[in-house]
Order: sequence, then structure tokens, then C-alpha cells
Amino acid sequence: MALQQTLTVFEALDSAYVNGERVKQLFAGYEDIVVTVKQVKGAKGSTDFIQILIPGTEGKSSGGTAPTFGIVGRLGGIGARPSRIGLVSDADGAIAAVAAGLKLADMQIKGDKLKGDVIATTHICPDAPTRPHEPVDFMDSPVDILEMNRHEIVPEMEAILSIDTTKGNRVINHKGIAISPTVKEGYILRVSEDLLRLMEQTTGQLPVTFPVTTQDITPYGNDLYHINSILQPAVATDAPVVGVAITAQAAVPGCGTGASHEIDIAAAVRFSIETAKEFTNGTCAFYDSQEFVKITELYGSMKILQTAGSAQNHG
Repeated sequence: MALQQTLTVFEALDSAYVNGERVKQLFAGYEDIVVTVKQVKGAKGSTDFIQILIPGTEGKSSGGTAPTFGIVGRLGGIGARPSRIGLVSDADGAIAAVAAGLKLADMQIKGDKLKGDVIATTHICPDAPTRPHEPVDFMDSPVDILEMNRHEIVPEMEAILSIDTTKGNRVINHKGIAISPTVKEGYILRVSEDLLRLMEQTTGQLPVTFPVTTQDITPYGNDLYHINSILQPAVATDAPVVGVAITAQAAVPGCGTGASHEIDIAAAVRFSIETAKEFTNGTCAFYDSQEFVKITELYGSMKILQTAGSAQNHG
């Protein structure tokens, strides 16, 4: 059950005064959990990046060999004060990532430790800017996407779930969660059968997926349309990345308040935890490694999509 942790984090983040240190205090009672906070300033303000390490029984942080799993809470900001009062829809990714870390920490003290390490990352900004986007406005961020990736994408992560509110569109007409195909090194691969199975298991419903375009897996700043930033972690790592979208039937602005649904966020948390259990135990594949080798032999590397046209190449 992840609803309790989701509600705890939801209440903690629903404040004009919240920052990284206050979120860190949620983990004060868990001795083995390592939480680091770093404030980063940008052209539009500042935000606090958070990294939560939940060590595994055979995790690489303690000299073991079990795989390391990454959970990234993607967003522009949790609030858009002073233009908007309260928690915005875009905050869902941050709530989910922190709640997943909190649930895994609670599991540890109850004797349920995962085999491998899990690293959850996100950032906390209660007063982020907004920006125009079709069909509804997006949340912006105090720092650019390259800076986000530097702090949220950890080299140790061997597979990543990127959780992001994805309600500001007309292509996902489902309320709940949906997953993307696996993206790796500029290739959009087929949807993982293991992740489809885990989605069925954790939601009790048929799995829901969403379409990904080439534009979505290229870096922000190249003047191409992106559904949102859910797959931006894929431009900063060679690890496989899958987007976990928290969705709605109607198009909802990322800067809209009163639009976060606790049950849907908790569903993303449950899915993330079950995926972490299996991946760190070596029983969940994000992609077919033999098929990936074959496609790269046939068509070559597509890593250029991870950097070409990005903001860093614009001077």
C-alpha cells in the first residue's frame, strides 16, 4: 500500500514554504537511507534537487553486484506562486518519486529490503514560472533541462522510470497512469512485456501505453514540439528509460491547481516499487538486449538524437 506515503508527501509539498531540507526531514527516522539536497540557481529563480538512495542487500553502494534502479520525478515546479495558489498538476512527478523513496524506506525497517540499490531523484520549487504551450500551458523551471539532467540522472542508474504529469495533451484520453515504449540511446524500442505485466498487476486493469515521437526523445531547446519533458532523461544516459505518465481524460494545464489526484499518483508509486523489486532482482527487462544489438548492427548508432539540436549546441 503506497497511498499513505503518497498522502504524507502530498501534504508536505503543498506549501509555499517547502524546500529540499523539509522534504529531507521526511526520512529522518530511517538510518540507512541517504538523502542529499542541493540548491541550484538559474535565470528564473532557484530549486532544490533531491537524491534519495535506498541501499539494497546486495547493492553496488555497499560493494555488491545487484542492478541499480532509478526513479526520476520530472517536473518544472510544484507550484507557480504568486500567479497560482497551491500545488500545481505538474507536482505529481515529484510527489511520486519522493513517495516511492519513502515507501521503500518504510519497507526496509519492516524487513523487506530489495536486492539492489534504488535511487530516486527530483527537485522542489514552489514558485516556478509558467510558459505557453499547445493545447494548454506548461510549467517552466528556474533551471534549464540540461541542469536538471545533471542532478537527476545518476550514472549508477541502470534503468530509469521517469514519472511525469502528462495531462496537457489530446493523445492520452485515460485517467490514471500510462507507460511509454522503452527509449535507449536514441532508439524508440517496443514496449516492455515485463512492464506491461507489472502494470496489469498493480492497477488491476488492462495496461495503457502512450505514443512517443522522435521529437519527444530529442533534447529541449531545439525548437521541436515535445509532448512534455517525460523522456528528457533519455538524452542524458545510455540506460533504458521508460516514461510513467500520470494522465487525465481531459487536457489539464500543468500549471493548473486542484488537479492532482492522490489515487493516480499512488498507482504510479506502486508500479515503480514493483518494477524496482523485479529489476534489482534481475527478473524485469526493459528491452530485449539481443534485439537492440541487432537493430544497431543494421542501422547504426542513433545517439546523435541525444544531443543534436539541443540548447547546448546553440551557443
